Amino acid sequence: MTKAIKLLTALPPPQRERLMELARETSFAEDTRIFEAGGTADCFWVIRSGAVTLDQQVSPLQRITVASLGAGDLLGWSWLFPPYRWDFGAEAFSPVRAYEFEAAAVLRLCDEDTALGLTLVRYVAEILAHRLEMTRGQLMERHALARRTLY
Repeated sequence: MTKAIKLLTALPPPQRERLMELARETSFAEDTRIFEAGGTADCFWVIRSGAVTLDQQVSPLQRITVASLGAGDLLGWSWLFPPYRWDFGAEAFSPVRAYEFEAAAVLRLCDEDTALGLTLVRYVAEILAHRLEMTRGQLMERHALARRTLY
């Protein structure tokens, strides 16, 4: 299983500094909807403190949590891939402080500094691979539990 990657600590210092020039500090109160699935993905965040849940709407009245994120975690990757729409929803589970990045500015920086762009994409890919493995594990656990309940 891949290990969890913390984007800002994974980037080499010169690249991290260039990226952080684009950051602005923001916060979300507990229970704040940060974004909804299908909405325009035009920014992303690195969580400084607090917790965020990623969720999927499974019926008009029910959402299920698919992941929980905390300090150091990347929140949002849909800004990197067309059609630039959120695949999940996100909600602050507790008060959250984060660095916010405007996607267009980061993409311009990546075009200007292709080494930074490649490094950033590689780390985002590692983060996605880790989250996919975690989700696969959760699905296998739920399947095993459902089988035991049936028999």
